[in-house]
Amino acid sequence: MAKKIPLRQCVGCGEMKGKKEMMRVLKTAEGEICLDVTGKKNGRGAYVCKSLGCLQAARKNKGLERSFKISIPQEVYEELEKEFDTIEAQ
Repeated sequence: MAKKIPLRQCVGCGEMKGKKEMMRVLKTAEGEICLDVTGKKNGRGAYVCKSLGCLQAARKNKGLERSFKISIPQEVYEELEKEFDTIEAQ
């Protein structure tokens, strides 16, 4: 029997993809929003495709805000985009 691949939906484009192919955005217990590269940190997670376009789409359609049920300031999105750039550059 084949092992089931956990699928997650991108909050940007809405596509279903394997968990390993995506970036996890995390809301910690303190309400802080950050990228979870390991995918193992505690907190509420939402998934975004590994493309800056999807992160920008999530910003536009408020996908992350719906997932976390809080409003997210623009600075947080800018931080996420910077973190994204450094990860994509590796």
